[in-house]
Amino acid sequence: MSAGKKIKHTAKTAEGKVKETTGKAVGNESLVAKGKAEQVKGDTAQAGQKVKDAFKH
Repeated sequence: MSAGKKIKHTAKTAEGKVKETTGKAVGNESLVAKGKAEQVKGDTAQAGQKVKDAFKH
């Protein structure tokens, strides 16, 4: 995985975690759900890149 894409996907996951934590702290279920969704998107993108990289070698 290229470094740029890895950083981008990791940042997406981290951003989601921050939203989830903030949502829990203020009692905003919508923000919690958005945070979890962003984490899933980031993790899925990372997994997809790893699969692509595995087939390149």
